[in-house]
Amino acid sequence: MSGPRRQLPGDPDDRQYLERVVRVDHAGEYGAKRIYAGQLAVLGKGPSCAAIRHMAAQEERHLAAFERIMADRRIRPTALMPIWHIAGFLLGAGTAIMGEKAAMACTVAVEEVIDEHYRGQMDALGEDEAALKADIARFRDEEIEHRDTGLAHGAESTPGYEPLTAIIKAGSRLAIWLSERL
Repeated sequence: MSGPRRQLPGDPDDRQYLERVVRVDHAGEYGAKRIYAGQLAVLGKGPSCAAIRHMAAQEERHLAAFERIMADRRIRPTALMPIWHIAGFLLGAGTAIMGEKAAMACTVAVEEVIDEHYRGQMDALGEDEAALKADIARFRDEEIEHRDTGLAHGAESTPGYEPLTAIIKAGSRLAIWLSERL
């Protein structure tokens, strides 16, 4: 992988970096799937459920793409998948219990972190990874769309919006860091 990624002593080599990219993106898309499953389990047929189903369907497509990439490149998933299975659902259900706007605030928080995360990956991947970069760019556009959907559905009017989203963002960043490595 020749590209703009600057390597320092102790950094992963190109193959290890690629494995981290695919592993963490797969975990993230799986986590997003579980978040939306938790939200839908609580909200049932509320006014924002059509939007949540639409976002969930896009996340399913992203997940399927990363599952194919993992199989093609023989990259293992993160060892934390059982934790993300439970944690994602609980995050989605927990914010949905707080109301539809809180569920949307969760979406906004997660997608803002993912936007930043995907942008960094696109900058770091070399030209020899053009297909992967194109997938990530397409998925990033849809994640930004999800953020905008959350904002349009009143996410910012959630009581405690700032601390709630700060906690979710911190958790998302930790999940990214862990999933890259384990």
